Amino acid sequence: MSAADTVGALRARFPKDVIRSHVVCGQDVVYVSNDKAHEILRWLQEDPAQQFNYLTDITCVEHRDAERELEVVYQLRSLNRKVDLRVKIGLNPDGPLVVRSVIDLWAGADWLEREAWDMFGVKFKGHPDLRRILMWEGYAEGFPLRKSFPLRGHWSRSEQTRQALEANPEAYYSLEELSIAEAYHELPLDVRERLAKAGKVLP
Repeated sequence: MSAADTVGALRARFPKDVIRSHVVCGQDVVYVSNDKAHEILRWLQEDPAQQFNYLTDITCVEHRDAERELEVVYQLRSLNRKVDLRVKIGLNPDGPLVVRSVIDLWAGADWLEREAWDMFGVKFKGHPDLRRILMWEGYAEGFPLRKSFPLRGHWSRSEQTRQALEANPEAYYSLEELSIAEAYHELPLDVRERLAKAGKVLP
């Protein structure tokens, strides 16, 4: 069964929620409604004839043409069938950017959803730990990959640098996340003191 067969099966199974489909550079792309997206993605994963058991990526694309839209994009692969499928949810860039998390379907969605939140501001309802992952927690300039985000940011370089230096990342991230566990004793004294006060000192 090809990806085109999957699109046909999707249309038959979810006739009101498959909005449109097309092929781009040999890749089948299907647009689905946000309301039924999680159910559709679950069906693609669990149905014995589909078996899309590998989530390759989650990202977003914002268009600023006449049909302004922000798309949440899921790149799926069926390892058994050797078939790829791209599933998209279209959102109004000016409306609430909220979709349901798919961590319950693919555990690998964890950091992918955090990146989409960090860069585009899409909230994944049900995500257990939706924190920034590329920008620091507390970053207040917005979402860097939105079309409305200025090329050089909202603030001056000196202000950006000042805020980055005062970010205090150890207040938000564990030693493992910061990759400093083995170099703890080489950290500046004030950082070690803050870690000790927060109870994050390794034995």
